[in-house]
Amino acid sequence: MNMIKTAMLIAFMTALFMGVGFLIGGRSGMMIAFVVAAGMNLFSYWNSDKMVLRMHHAREVDARTAPELFRIVEGLSANAGLPMPKVYVIQNPQPNAFATGRNPENAAVAATTGLLERLTPEEVAAVMAHELAHVQNRDTLIMTITATLAGAISMLGNFAFFFGGNRDNNNPLGMIGLLVGMLVAPFAAMLVQMAISRTREYSADRRGAEICGNPLWLATALDKIAKSAGRIVNQDAERNPASAHMFIINPLSGQRMDGLFSTHPNPANRIAALEAMAAEMGVGIGRSANQRVAPPAASARGTRRGPWG
Repeated sequence: MNMIKTAMLIAFMTALFMGVGFLIGGRSGMMIAFVVAAGMNLFSYWNSDKMVLRMHHAREVDARTAPELFRIVEGLSANAGLPMPKVYVIQNPQPNAFATGRNPENAAVAATTGLLERLTPEEVAAVMAHELAHVQNRDTLIMTITATLAGAISMLGNFAFFFGGNRDNNNPLGMIGLLVGMLVAPFAAMLVQMAISRTREYSADRRGAEICGNPLWLATALDKIAKSAGRIVNQDAERNPASAHMFIINPLSGQRMDGLFSTHPNPANRIAALEAMAAEMGVGIGRSANQRVAPPAASARGTRRGPWG
């Protein structure tokens, strides 16, 4: 059901983009909008992962430089039937993580040092499983497309005044088309982008819990991340708010409600859904239905620092 909803939202976003082009410049405007969208999506398809990793100063690690994190991701990837993604660590005190990449064969997962230092290995495994779920569901590609389209619609809105003011632009609706292009369409695109992001987070929570074997690991991780994110400023995310939707918990301040203007569902709602899932599976905080992911033997139930590179 979530996939159908996402497909419908993307179709609406695409139609909105084409419609803005038509309102601003008629058929020729619609064709220009199509060409621009195709070019931007093609560029994003090949380069978005590199851009976002560079944006957050992520550093690639391996089995030698971050053995525990690498082993956790390796085991989870095997559980999910996915190729081993590249693994990155971000030097940032705010606990958080994200996934990127155009497909499972070219994916990357990134975790902040704050996440690795503040969460238990079981919780780190659950967070990484959530990110691998995004990879498996191809959410990274979906969100790249929607972000690109939203940006393109906003760009068209910025140019609407110039095209709308030209008598020869073949604008079929005149001033109405101009106003829609300038005001309504960018706002609608923003809402659709946020709705898609929230929908995909719920799906990744469920699939991630299946991959790691214990929904409660992810529930406790979300609780810790949400509480810490509210107290610790992520400077890179604040400078690049367009990437906020990629993180497991919103890294920006001031967005905690599960409403129209939120890029993420309310953490309390996600935790409740995971607790209900755990009850269905009959698992507790100390047990896992999936034995292939074995946290380090020295794991504790509190905060623990590890050799994360």
